[in-house]
This record gives sequence, C-alpha cells and structure tokens, in this order.
Amino acid sequence: MGPTEPGPEYRGRAMVDSVSAHEPDWSREAKPWFAWDPSRSLLASLRAYQHSADSNHPWHRLIRVVAVLRHRFWSVVAGADIPLNCHIGGGLLMPHPNGIVIHPDAIIGPNCLFFQQVTVGQNHDGVPRIGGHVDLGAGAKVLGPITLADHARVGANAVVLIDVPAGATAAGVPARIVKQPV
Repeated sequence: MGPTEPGPEYRGRAMVDSVSAHEPDWSREAKPWFAWDPSRSLLASLRAYQHSADSNHPWHRLIRVVAVLRHRFWSVVAGADIPLNCHIGGGLLMPHPNGIVIHPDAIIGPNCLFFQQVTVGQNHDGVPRIGGHVDLGAGAKVLGPITLADHARVGANAVVLIDVPAGATAAGVPARIVKQPV
C-alpha cells in the first residue's frame, strides 16, 4: 500500500469493515463463465429470473424458462432452498451453500455472508428482515418477525428469536446479545 492508497481503519484493536451495508458489491457474486461455483451459479439463475420476471417479451419468457431450469439444477447441486422470488440484495456470499434455506418473503440486505445450514424462516407471526452486511454463522437459525440490523453477526448454531442491533453479535440457543457495538 502506497502513501496515497486508503487502508483499513482501526479503532482500538478492531478493524472497521469497509464493506457497505447499503451499496451492493456485485463483484462478490461474479464468477468466470464456465467456472464451477454452485453458490454463485445459483445466484446468477435467481438474478436472471428476477431481471426478466416483469416482462412479457418473447425473449424474456425464454430467459425465464432457462433461468428456472438453471435454478433447479443449481439448487440440487448446491443443496440450497432459495426460491426464485425472494428478496436478496446484491453481493450475497455463500461459501458453502449446502443446506441454506431462505423463506420467500424474507428480506435480505446487500453484502451479507451466509455459511452452510443457515435457515431464514417464518414462525406464525412473520418473517425476518436482515440488514446489510450481516454475517450468519454455520447452522444459524433466524426465525420470526425480527430485524438483524446492519453489520450484525450471528454465531454458529445460534437460534435468533430477538432483534439484533447494528454492529452487535448474537450467539447461543436461544440467541442473546454477547457483544454490543463499540
């Protein structure tokens, strides 16, 4: 890093993340055309379907059919249950997509990180709203009409039934706030 290049900022001993909670970083979903990357291929099929969903142009109908077939294939390969009509902000990362389940009405902000076996689901009251740049650890369950604010973190195997404030960390079964933002 040269003298004019920006570097990471430090507050105390923790590095402040430079990932935006509002502007999607589409490079996180990008992949080479023929690369074997099931999670990014699944997201690409979702994006293609959603891009052409509102049009009745003949080409868009064909693109929708191809996107649905791609989605079915990559859902099986990835082992993930992410519906075509879900609301996912750009820049979602799923390093290990096996077992990820997302409710179709859940709202997920940009630049989130989901590890394997994550469930974002509904209880009898409603579905979660996940803010931007939220990290969900392996096996985390986020259930009910709760809000995970921007830059929140959820530990592995946590069962989140409460709201998590911005920058906080939740862990445990049932989850509780273990680290408040600085």
